[in-house]
Amino acid sequence: NKVINGAMQISQRNTQVTSITSGDYYVCDRWKLGYGTAGTWTLSQSTDTPNNFGNSLKFDCTTANGSLSAGSNLQLIQYFEGQDLQDVEKGTSSAKQISVSFYVKTNKTGTYIVELADHDNSFRHCSKSYTVSDTNWNRYTVTFPADTTGTLDNDNAKSFEIGFWLAAGSDFASGSLQTSWGTTNNANRAVGQVNLADNTSNEFFLTGVQLEVDHTG
Repeated sequence: NKVINGAMQISQRNTQVTSITSGDYYVCDRWKLGYGTAGTWTLSQSTDTPNNFGNSLKFDCTTANGSLSAGSNLQLIQYFEGQDLQDVEKGTSSAKQISVSFYVKTNKTGTYIVELADHDNSFRHCSKSYTVSDTNWNRYTVTFPADTTGTLDNDNAKSFEIGFWLAAGSDFASGSLQTSWGTTNNANRAVGQVNLADNTSNEFFLTGVQLEVDHTG
C-alpha cells in the first residue's frame, strides 16, 4: 500500500476544524483539501468506522451550495513522491495497473469520482467512478489502467496524486469522464460527480484507503 495514513489514525495538527472555506491541510496527516466555492465545512477525525478500523475522516457540510459555479470543486488529495512509485513502471512497456480501495459512508448517494494524476508529465490524469447506493459503510475498489506514457522522476519531489472528488462545477464535469490516461482536460476530470455540498445534512466518511500496484501481470 502506497498511501500514508489511509486509516486516518494520525492527526497531529487538529482533530477538528470548523468553518472551512479554502483548501489546505487541516486534520488527518498527509491529506489535503482541494477547494473552490463549494460550501462551508467541518472536518474531523471520527470514530465512526467500519470493522477493524479505529478512525475515519469526516466531512460535515455546515453551509450548503446547491448551485455550484463553473470552477467549484471539493476534493481530498494525497501526494506521492516519485521515488515511492518506481515499481509502477509508468511510462514503460512494463507499466502496471493500479488498484485503489477504500471504505466510504455517506448519506448522499450517487456517483463519486476517484482521480489519479501525474505531476511529472503535465498532469496526465485518469478518473474512475464508483456508486454509493446506500448509507452504510461499504468497501469500494477501482482499478486504473497501466500508463505506458510518461515516466515518474525517481526523487522526493511531488510526482503523483490521488484525489477523491466530492463536488465539481462544470469546468470539471462538462465533458466525458477520462477513464484512460490522457493529457490534461479539466472538463473530463469529474463527470457525473454528485454535489456533496448541496445540503447541510450531508456527511461523508472515508477510511482504509489503499493504493496498490498490480504485480501479477
